[in-house]
Amino acid sequence: MKTRPMTYRSISFSPSSLALVAALSLALSACAQQPDASGTEADEAPLVTPEDAEAVSILRPEIEPPEAEPTPEALAPYRATIGFPKGGKGLSEEAKAVLEAALNSPQMALGLPITLGAHSDSAGSDEVNLDSSQERGLAVAKWLIDNGVAAERITVIAFGEQNPIEPNALPSGAANEAGRAANRRVEIEIEALSGEEKASEQPVGSIEAGD
Repeated sequence: MKTRPMTYRSISFSPSSLALVAALSLALSACAQQPDASGTEADEAPLVTPEDAEAVSILRPEIEPPEAEPTPEALAPYRATIGFPKGGKGLSEEAKAVLEAALNSPQMALGLPITLGAHSDSAGSDEVNLDSSQERGLAVAKWLIDNGVAAERITVIAFGEQNPIEPNALPSGAANEAGRAANRRVEIEIEALSGEEKASEQPVGSIEAGD
């Protein structure tokens, strides 16, 4: 009987292919030991390389891989001015409209810290103006809290008359009523969010008074 010479092939496998190699080796060994119908040994089965094997997913088709959590987009600080042109600490309809817009901002929704910078004109003494500005800041803070904003997010800083945006007096020395009306204000700022940060609750805010 003519004996077919043995043929060997050296293949480098990754660790994930070892199970496939073991199964193929057992199959080849069984085939080599069984004679065919003609009384001769069966022809050698062709070797299968890792390149010929079809890739099989380890996930069932009905199971979808989890989606990666999106990174928060960067947000600039939110800034707005609540005016008190008529004096006092009451919120006008225009002021409430500005606060409504701030309440609906993405920065507000993310729970970012809020700073309220409160200002007055120069009509009274330093102490009176400081108190007036603080009352306005607290009035804005109360509106925000009454509308669902966590109190610990809010910091009120009273500046009194020291940061005017318009002249309090005309060149003649007379009172500049339009300028004073503009200076009676509360400036709201909601902090920025970078792309790497995640929104989180901040330490309890404080109420500070300027010198």
